[in-house]
Amino acid sequence: MPLQGHLRKMRAEHSAPVNYRLPLGDAEEPLNDYLGREVALTHTGAIHCVACGRKTSKSFNQGHCFPCARGLARCDICIVRPERCHFHEGTCREPDWGQTHCMRSHVVYLANSSGLKVGVTRASQVPTRWIDQGARQALPVLRVASRRIAGLAEVAIGRHVADKTDWRRMLKGDPEPRALAESRDELLTLAAQELDAISAEFGAGTIERVADAEEVVIEYPVSRYPDKVRALNLDKTPTVAGTLLGVKGQYLILDSGVLNIRKYAGYEVVFEA
Repeated sequence: MPLQGHLRKMRAEHSAPVNYRLPLGDAEEPLNDYLGREVALTHTGAIHCVACGRKTSKSFNQGHCFPCARGLARCDICIVRPERCHFHEGTCREPDWGQTHCMRSHVVYLANSSGLKVGVTRASQVPTRWIDQGARQALPVLRVASRRIAGLAEVAIGRHVADKTDWRRMLKGDPEPRALAESRDELLTLAAQELDAISAEFGAGTIERVADAEEVVIEYPVSRYPDKVRALNLDKTPTVAGTLLGVKGQYLILDSGVLNIRKYAGYEVVFEA
């Protein structure tokens, strides 16, 4: 029976392989059950803001209407550039939200998705953040006191390693295994001077090295990776269909192309197999 509702980013449970669920309104459909089956998603034309519920003709920042994209802290530039957090200046769009989400413990990590990269996430979002990025391996490197400090530490380490995922490469297959603990030691040595300066500025205990962390290995429910990655677009083609070959990160991998579910948060769709 077809299911209808507004998309949200896929829910993921770290198991072997990752167990994915597709939120459609109040329901969550277990996606792993559809591997190898023909599926279709059809956009009805309706889009509702994931924050306020307002109907909108175009979505911004992964599902927000224009007023929310302009007014909510979660849509500010510091979400993608945490070193630019301005909570301490008293100019946060939503101080209560910033206090809850930004002024709390964060983790600086290394991940291997399309290759080695550095990233940051709230401690409470481990390992969800790694799964959302399609990481095959991940390792916490630093534990810090706030999002801004995490961003500054990420910039320091990012001078010596990538800080972004190549999503096309990530969707072509598993990356070559990396010795993350060795990479951690090397990168922390290279960035030591800048990290010491950050600690001196913000005080003792604001940056803590996670020396005893265990590497996390993530397996995804993928039967076959595409030879060529073709992005599907619900705005241009309201119905996307094909055999579900796998799920990785926030992407459905179909034999007809790949669909970034998170990009279309707030879109009303009909899902059927």
